[in-house]
Amino acid sequence: MTIDELARQSGVTSRNIRAYQTRGLVPSPRMEGRVGYYDEGHLARLRYIASLQERGFSLAAIQALLEAWDEGRGLNEVLGFEEALTAPWIDDKPERVALARLMELFPEAVDDPSLLERSVGLGLLVAVDDEFEAPSPILLRVGAELVAAGIPLTAVLDEYERLVTDADRIAGRFVTLFESNVWEPFVAAGMPPERLGEVTEALQRARPTASMAMDAALAHAMERAVAASAARQVARLMPGASDT
Repeated sequence: MTIDELARQSGVTSRNIRAYQTRGLVPSPRMEGRVGYYDEGHLARLRYIASLQERGFSLAAIQALLEAWDEGRGLNEVLGFEEALTAPWIDDKPERVALARLMELFPEAVDDPSLLERSVGLGLLVAVDDEFEAPSPILLRVGAELVAAGIPLTAVLDEYERLVTDADRIAGRFVTLFESNVWEPFVAAGMPPERLGEVTEALQRARPTASMAMDAALAHAMERAVAASAARQVARLMPGASDT
């Protein structure tokens, strides 16, 4: 990536990227003539810096942390860990959606603009100029499918709120599982450089397994719930069926 491409993907301005390089927060690019080229490791470092800033770390504190990480460790190994730590968990990039298209997908919002406002409040939509941006096009499509199936948009939004709460709780358990059994023993051992690769590999393994576990558990739970629902409906329609 050129510096402009890196800036676009990371959300960090080219000016700040150069400032980070000057401070030693970001490694220098690979030079070809007068053009510098960056890779996924640089993108991972910028994401890591952004995540630390969101948690209240100053640039000075981040610099001290990264210097401690880099000391005695190969730069490629450190960047590999950061890439595994900050890589997106799903390929779900934001998309622009015209207001007319939203009204087509969610016709209830035509008569009740508060539904659109609620979607913005929940973070499902972001107002951008005269359009909207869907941070998660997948969630937007899921909502449209549920509405098309006859479920009121209000009920869909209610369920989304409950789903976020459940997902946060489950994600917290998976993170705690990793912290307790992989990260904390690594820290307790003094974060030995030779074990950083093992921690990175463990993190890379945990990423797909968490999603696979949830997919399988939800699929089996849906089978049970649908079967129970079918039995209840049959029992309502056929006298005596509940005794069978």
